[in-house]
Amino acid sequence: MSQYQADAPPSVVRLEIEKHFTALSDKQKRYAHFISKASFAGTRIVLRQVSPESEHIYDFILALHKAAGGDWRALADKVGVDDQGLTAFLQYAAQFLGNAGNYKSFGDSKFLPRCDESVFASLASASPEAEKHYKATRGAIFSAHQSALLHLGFPDDGHLTTYYPSSPDITKDDIRAVSKWMEDKGLLPENTRLRKTNDAVFELLIASATTAVPSKGGDIGKDAEYVIGEGPLEGKTVKLVYGDYTNEMEAIAGYIRKAADNAENETQQKMHLAYGESFESGSLLAFKDSQRHWIRDQGPMVECNIGFIETYRDPAGVRGEWEGFAAVVNLERTRAFGDLVRSAPDLIPLLPWSKDFEKDKFLSPDFTSLEVLSFAGSGIPAGINIPNYDDIRQQEGFKNVSLGNVLSAKAPDEKIPFISEADLPVYQKYRDAAFEVQVGLHELTGHGCGKLLQETAPGVFNFDVANPPVSNLTGKPITTWYKPGQTWGSVFGGIAGAYEECRAELVAMHLSCEFSALKIFGFGDGTADMDGEAGDVLYASYLSMARAGLCAVEFWDPRSQKWGQPHCQARFAILKSFLEAGDDFCKLEYKNEDLSDLEIRLDRSKILTSGRRAVADFLQKIHIYKSTGDVEAGSEFFAHMSGVGLEYWGTKVRDVVLRNKQPRKVFVQANTYLDEATGQVALKQYEPSLEGMIQSWAERGV
Repeated sequence: MSQYQADAPPSVVRLEIEKHFTALSDKQKRYAHFISKASFAGTRIVLRQVSPESEHIYDFILALHKAAGGDWRALADKVGVDDQGLTAFLQYAAQFLGNAGNYKSFGDSKFLPRCDESVFASLASASPEAEKHYKATRGAIFSAHQSALLHLGFPDDGHLTTYYPSSPDITKDDIRAVSKWMEDKGLLPENTRLRKTNDAVFELLIASATTAVPSKGGDIGKDAEYVIGEGPLEGKTVKLVYGDYTNEMEAIAGYIRKAADNAENETQQKMHLAYGESFESGSLLAFKDSQRHWIRDQGPMVECNIGFIETYRDPAGVRGEWEGFAAVVNLERTRAFGDLVRSAPDLIPLLPWSKDFEKDKFLSPDFTSLEVLSFAGSGIPAGINIPNYDDIRQQEGFKNVSLGNVLSAKAPDEKIPFISEADLPVYQKYRDAAFEVQVGLHELTGHGCGKLLQETAPGVFNFDVANPPVSNLTGKPITTWYKPGQTWGSVFGGIAGAYEECRAELVAMHLSCEFSALKIFGFGDGTADMDGEAGDVLYASYLSMARAGLCAVEFWDPRSQKWGQPHCQARFAILKSFLEAGDDFCKLEYKNEDLSDLEIRLDRSKILTSGRRAVADFLQKIHIYKSTGDVEAGSEFFAHMSGVGLEYWGTKVRDVVLRNKQPRKVFVQANTYLDEATGQVALKQYEPSLEGMIQSWAERGV
């Protein structure tokens, strides 16, 4: 059970933002303030999306903060809790707040306090409010007797999910069948949850401030009840239930409309009004309009996005988790990304497929480096490429953002296992630079490249169906493509997230071998030189990916033999491709039977030959399978490449990875405060400590 214990201590770091926020105008500060308020107003949505007990744990922590009045030691003395017990509580609380729930946002596994239940019970006695919320958790904070419930996933696998609430007997087949019905009706799933009632009625819970079908109708009309006409659920009823998270959605819509009042231009204003319409009425068609306005809002000083965005945590991979962010553009770092955008049309043709499998025209996006002011959700990524709607991405465009103060946030005294002593100096010196290159290429060219071959409407194709493209894999014309109404996510389902992250990572690994790309980021003069600084960055990049793939097995569950984190599944598959490259390109070396001396050996001189060839072969396959909608071949191949197994990877390697695992960073974020009388916004930052983390949330007031 040690792998499920809370980090001791968690790695608490502060998102530094003050100098960037101070440089904004008063109006820009108000704009950022209201977006931040709207984003964090969805905190309780995230908590409810994680577990049934998370919201009560959150209120328990905040009630204790109030009771402590800033003096945690005095509170602990009052209820008879020693230093060790108090520390265990504070560590758990900081990790809980950093993940917006009691399951890791990166890995979807539960974490448990490193103390006895009596410590929490004693602390709860400090105030009636704390005791009320502690009792409401019904022992779930410490509960670990059902191993399957230690992981998020499908109910019929015994795992926990709140995307399908109060539905213990809902099956994967039920979920797939309702998804097919939604696809046929044109009803998008991201802001929904699905509940199966005792009489086998399927209730689609739609996140909205309104609690009834909007007067002008919802996205598929004014009816709230439908009978499924065909398929395995033929004759069953689907009800649309508006008003999921109604209080939160009302508050969010209110704040976002105030952001519209402080917008810098008409495009921003239209974007926020479309957000407001979506959050008020539950319309995802209105939300798609907000994203269309968002991609047209080029070069804003304050960047944002908000809504039910990423679908990683829904086991079916279609329903979105709430998130929202406000960030300030870093103009200096953004210039390099501008050069990358301008170079993308020259870089993308270097990828290992013919032009038939690439967009007819690269839609040059806005690519900015941001300093995060506020990021509400269960975790903060290093980069983002959105919107996730294929039709908008393919035909209208997208945006990329790199989150600079997330990339640069450093944990003190971080250990780096599995890198040899000889490689450690170059790895430590260039890993941040390598990561920025990887994120830039991953988000822009990785997620931004590729064409989905589609029958966009009955008899209408976005390719010449009479003379179909010839597959780079078979040398024969393709035989599969996306049918009307199908999307990448609906076809590939639960593996879509990991598969697409793997494809984007491979694109970045492939193109980082182009020294012209490394030059854009300030390394080298564009000529191939593995012995120069650009070569150091490239070597650090490949070493980092190999190490990430090795450490990823922490997030593979040996009981269910399933992955709990899409990015980790992707990176492990890439490590396997390195190891299978041959020519002694990459090896895991050890002498001790327990692998305690395990190190990665990667031949720097073969990155541009054996290494890049292995990456290209892997990338070509998963790209063509995705482009043609060949879910059968794509799923089988990806399952093979990301397969772990118990004998070696899942036992011996995983054991040594767990013994050496490092705490994942949790971020202390600032709060903003508006003086209504003057219209000025003040910023407050907090200490990067356990207590500072709790204080920042308590003063957020959500």
